[in-house]
Amino acid sequence: MGKKGKVYLVGAGPGDPGLLTLRAKECIEKADVLVYDYLANEVFLEYGRPEAERVYVGKRGGCHTLSQEEINRLIISKAREGLSVVRLKGGDPFIFGRGGEEAQELERAGVPFEIVPGVTSAIAVPAYAGIPLTHRDYVSTVAFVTGHEDPGKASSGIAWDKLATGAGTLVVLMGVGNLARIIQNIVACGRSPETPVAIIQKGTSPAQRTVVGTLEDITERAHQAGLKPPAVIVVGEVVTLRGELNWFETLPLFGKRILVTRARNQASDFLARLRELGAECIEFPTIEIAPPKSWRSLDRAVRSLGDYDWVVFTSVNGVRVFFERLPALGLDVRVLGGIRIGAIGPKTASALESRGIHPDIVPGEYRAEALVEAFGKKKNTRLRILLPRAAQARDVFPRELEKMGALVDVVEAYRTVKPQTEKTRVMKMLEGGEIHMITFTSSSTVKNFLDMFSEDEVQRLHQWMEGVHVACIGPITADTAGALGFKVTLVSHEYTIEGLTEAILKFYRRNQT
Repeated sequence: MGKKGKVYLVGAGPGDPGLLTLRAKECIEKADVLVYDYLANEVFLEYGRPEAERVYVGKRGGCHTLSQEEINRLIISKAREGLSVVRLKGGDPFIFGRGGEEAQELERAGVPFEIVPGVTSAIAVPAYAGIPLTHRDYVSTVAFVTGHEDPGKASSGIAWDKLATGAGTLVVLMGVGNLARIIQNIVACGRSPETPVAIIQKGTSPAQRTVVGTLEDITERAHQAGLKPPAVIVVGEVVTLRGELNWFETLPLFGKRILVTRARNQASDFLARLRELGAECIEFPTIEIAPPKSWRSLDRAVRSLGDYDWVVFTSVNGVRVFFERLPALGLDVRVLGGIRIGAIGPKTASALESRGIHPDIVPGEYRAEALVEAFGKKKNTRLRILLPRAAQARDVFPRELEKMGALVDVVEAYRTVKPQTEKTRVMKMLEGGEIHMITFTSSSTVKNFLDMFSEDEVQRLHQWMEGVHVACIGPITADTAGALGFKVTLVSHEYTIEGLTEAILKFYRRNQT
């Protein structure tokens, strides 16, 4: 008997990547097929396996890619092929998400399924606008209402006469298109025209916009602001608490969309910090860490460590690869006994310390020139120094040490290569002026970024980047960017991710309008 397929009806949450549940991420990572909606953040698709099939079935502005019946047939047929299918839906699949209908069809077809709840926009979006749906001093009841009714119907199918005054807070989803009619029904059924109202567009994303008014004037205010779906409408006295509790839209990098070109396996801390400050991060890794083409040189050097006075590490990657290689050679950390250790900066030093090694040299400035200067102060000659690093790294450090009389063996511990990164989305965003800043954390990230594009695309790229700020981690990276035609906006004086983050923060604080 062949493998039996299964369908996971997964809630993707309201948009903020941090609100995806752990179970949802697990399902996406294991799926053979990802069937996703317009409202499901496409970032989540990156959690899927490269070979997983991705099928877009969303609808926007009345334009349906597939009808609901076609979606039902699709997920059933894929499961019957023995595949694991994730039906990824914005918000929660059982809150106005038609997940119940899809589950019924799966049950009738005899297809196993699992429901993975998601954080619904009904609660998340108001929270990101600083509006609690309940509050002991204001209200203790809340109702969720769909605003997506057929405008051709003679009358509403919603019991507005009971809802308008029966619930303290009303949360209306998918209602912007029918806003005037919804407001009219609420007022006609007894709610005071002076009742506060908030409409939150694209909630939980850096594009979030909130318009506040009353039932009497909110329709006109929303029209003047040009609000469009997706948006959540909140009606009730709790809206007044936004003045005190508006935390998200006041974050220092709120509304900024920043492109991060760092290697994916190294970017997590950087991404987390930028997102914590309110930025939307677009991952576009232009560099990937790969093993050397041959381990021969590194292995020979490691087996001959007793011939060296120093081992100097110029990156966290160098530390990781070096220590991961020891067991493959039947060795452990004791092989470094009696050898002095150098590190180019605090991150590299921290990577060593996590392995029980306290480096003898860590310069105050995190670049090769500072490491050379630190060695120069020791006034030692004829030192034997092992330098395990990337093949494409700068030659400043070994060249200057050799001038001092040291004998330096540079061995390839790893390579930095250009990954296979999908560029279509980034090109569209740059062309549409949706990217506010691009960050480069090494000369390789700059060069590889340009290499991602054809000659014709590079010409257009420089045009699209007229209004895009370029942030570089130190002068070497900035010089490379400048030489390749980029107008560098800011350079971090501390050559670390923390320093670059702080420089970005200070830049936007200075330029706030």
